[in-house]
Amino acid sequence: MRRMTRSMLIVGLLTITVLLANTSFAHETEKLGKTSFPTSCAPAVQPAFDRAVALLHSFWLDAAGKAFAGVAQSDPSCAMAHWGTAMVLMGNPLAGPRPPKVLKDGMEAIERAKAAGAKTPRERDWIAAAEAFYRDADRVDHATRSLAYEKAMEQLAQRYPQDTEATIFYALALQITAPPTDKTYANQLKSAALLEKVLAQQPEHPGVAHYLIHAYDYPSIAQRGLPAARRYAGLAPSSAHARHMPSHVFTRVGAWQESIDTNKSSADVADPPNRHHALDYMLYGYLQQAQDGAAQRVVEELRTVASVDMQHPLAFASAFAIAAGPARYTLERRRWNDAATLTLPATELEWGKFPHAEALVIFARGLGAARSGNVATARQDIERLSALHTALTTMKQGYWAGQVDIQRQTVAAWTARAEGRGDEAMKLMRAAADAEDASEKHIVTPGPIVPARELLGEMLLEANRPAEALAEFEASQRKEPNRFRGYYGAARAAALAGDRVKARDQYAKLVAVVERADTERPEIKEAKAYLAKP
Repeated sequence: MRRMTRSMLIVGLLTITVLLANTSFAHETEKLGKTSFPTSCAPAVQPAFDRAVALLHSFWLDAAGKAFAGVAQSDPSCAMAHWGTAMVLMGNPLAGPRPPKVLKDGMEAIERAKAAGAKTPRERDWIAAAEAFYRDADRVDHATRSLAYEKAMEQLAQRYPQDTEATIFYALALQITAPPTDKTYANQLKSAALLEKVLAQQPEHPGVAHYLIHAYDYPSIAQRGLPAARRYAGLAPSSAHARHMPSHVFTRVGAWQESIDTNKSSADVADPPNRHHALDYMLYGYLQQAQDGAAQRVVEELRTVASVDMQHPLAFASAFAIAAGPARYTLERRRWNDAATLTLPATELEWGKFPHAEALVIFARGLGAARSGNVATARQDIERLSALHTALTTMKQGYWAGQVDIQRQTVAAWTARAEGRGDEAMKLMRAAADAEDASEKHIVTPGPIVPARELLGEMLLEANRPAEALAEFEASQRKEPNRFRGYYGAARAAALAGDRVKARDQYAKLVAVVERADTERPEIKEAKAYLAKP
C-alpha cells in the first residue's frame, strides 16, 4: 500500500511538474494579458488556471476548454476547473442561445464542480452563479436564464467587492441581458462604468479591454470605445479574437483602414471560423474604400470554403460570413443583375441550421431582382424570406426573425416599386427603415448588408424627392458613418435639391474615403467632376 501511495504521489507530482513546465513555456511565448483569479486549488496549478481564465476572457474557447480540462486532470479536487469548463460552454455569451446539447454539457460540468467540493464559500458562490445560467435549460428560455445569471453575478460582485473578476464577469452579464431596443444603453453604460474602474487597477487585463469594446459597440457611444479598441490587440496578440475585436469599434466610427488592418492581423493567426469572421469585417472595410479588387479576393476565398466544423462554437459566424460576402460584394457596388443570380454557396455547411445566414443570400437576390426588373424572381424570394422568418420564429430566434422580416419588407418595397405601386413601396420601405433603427446589429456582423434607411433615401431619389432623400441619407449616416453609398447618396440628393454647399461637402468626403481605392467606380468620377466645377 505504501509503495502504491508513493507511486501515485510521484505520478501526481510529475503531472503537475509537466503542467507547470508547459504553463511556464506558454507564458513566455504567449501574450494574453494579465489575469489573477485566486482559487483554493493546488498552488502548482494556479498559473495554469489564470492562463485558462485569460483565454476565456478573449473568447479563445477551444484553448480555454483544454486549459481548464488540464487543470482538472492535474488537480481533481479543483472544483473551479469545472466551473471554467461550464463558462467555456457558454460560448460567446453575447451571440445568443446555445444548442441543447451544449447546455446539457454545461450543466454536467456544474455537477462535476459541485461534486469536487469547492473549499470556500466564494468558490461555491461562483459555481452557483454559473449554475443559474444552465439550470432547467430544457424548460426555461435563454432570456430568463440569462437574467438569473446576471442577478447571481450581481450578488457575487456585491458580496466580494475585492474580487475584480466578479466585477468583470458581472459587467459582461449586464451586456448579455441588455434589451436590443433600449436606445439609452443603460446596461451597456453601467457595464462600462464598472469596467473603467477595474481598468484603473488592472490596465493589462484582457477581459476589461474586450468587454469595454462590446459595451461601446453602438453608434452614439462608439467613440468612447476607441481607447480600448486601440489597446486590446496589443494586450493579447496571441488571441485571434483579440486582434479582431478592435474592428467592432473601428467599423462603428467608419475607421476603415484600421478595421482592415486589425482583421488582416486576426486572419493571419485564426482558425477557419474566426478567419471567416475577420474576413467579413475586412470585406466591409474594403468596399467602403472602393478597394474592389481586394474585396473580390476576399469573396473568392469565402466562396471556396468547402466545409465547416459544425461543432465549433463559431460555426454560425462562418455561415454568416460565407453568405454575407457575395451579398455585400454585389449590392455595395450596385450590381443588381449579378445580385439577382446569387445562389447559396456550394459548401457542406448545413444551411438548414442557419436560416438567418441563408436569408442574406435570398435578400440580396430578391433586391437585385426587384431593382433589375425581374419581378417574378423577387416574388419568389419574398416567399422564401417569409418561410425563413417562420423557421426562425419556430426556433425561438426572435432577433433574427425580426431581421429577416426587415429584409422581406425591403424586397417587397422594391418589388412594389417595380410594379408601379409607388405609394405602397414607400410605405413598406419606411417601415423597414424604422424597424431596423429600432433594433441593433448583431455582433456577428459589421453592419447590415445594406442599411434600410439608405435604401429609403435611394427610393426617394428615384421618386424625384431629393430634399426628403437627403434627410434620410443624413439620418442613416448618424448610425452608419463614413459609408461610400451614404456619402454618394447624400451628395447626389443635395445636388438635385439645389444645395451646392452640402453637395460639395458630401462629394469631398466621398473622395476622401476612397483615397486607397483600387477601382475607379463611376460614382468617384462623378464626385471628382462635381468638385472640379468652379
